[in-house]
Amino acid sequence: MAHDPEYRRILSRMGFYDYQSRLIYRHEGQEGGWDSHTANCRRFIMSAVERLRPATVTVLGSGWLLELPAAEILDYADRLYLVDIVHPPDLVRQAAAHPEITLVEQDVTGGLISEVYYKMKGHSLFRKRRNLSDITIPDYDPGFDPGLVISLNILTQMESLLVDFIRKRSSASEDELNIFRRTVQSNHLRFLSRHTSLLISDTEEVFTGSDGDTETVRTLLVPLPSGSVHEEWTWDFDLKGNDNFTRKSIMNVSALILGENGKD
Repeated sequence: MAHDPEYRRILSRMGFYDYQSRLIYRHEGQEGGWDSHTANCRRFIMSAVERLRPATVTVLGSGWLLELPAAEILDYADRLYLVDIVHPPDLVRQAAAHPEITLVEQDVTGGLISEVYYKMKGHSLFRKRRNLSDITIPDYDPGFDPGLVISLNILTQMESLLVDFIRKRSSASEDELNIFRRTVQSNHLRFLSRHTSLLISDTEEVFTGSDGDTETVRTLLVPLPSGSVHEEWTWDFDLKGNDNFTRKSIMNVSALILGENGKD
């Protein structure tokens, strides 16, 4: 399920390859600052897998497998689908030696990347689109039985590059952009609700300036369901201040299981 060359050009123009590269450099640049978060993700995932014992596991947003204990999951599951818009070349090479792992390159927004690209194509800083009224936000369908679905730190990230792309090419207001973001997030939660799912997502980012003042920015714009299991922790996201120079930040993270035995 690899993308064709034209679609890869679209992903490149919209910054998806650069984003993937920056992610691993950001992780390394924090010099272990992400360790507690990745450990919490791995612990929560394995607790759920041991509890649910699924035959098939599908991970949405597998990325570099920083937070995913893939080998340990396969001690319980027969099949592991790793789904992302693009996969790191190192992961592609490693997965080739494991027939029980299937790499799937899919847009987990259901095709919104193409929708945004073609609707915004031809617009620029000097010829901006007026609004987002004719952008359709589709539903996601993987095209196979996903078994246990793990949404791994993507709920608030799926729309981020799309919003950046839209901002440069439209005059859409922040209210319009927030409606767009909420719809993307709601669609993802609706998909998860149709399966037994495990969700790990940041909910807000807390910035601390050099003067000690703090600012909290909501990254999750829709309410989370309660879940049969719900944990929370903090993620030392940017304690080096690499992203904002004068400000450091942490993320507040929620992790929950949805749909277990009919529970939310």
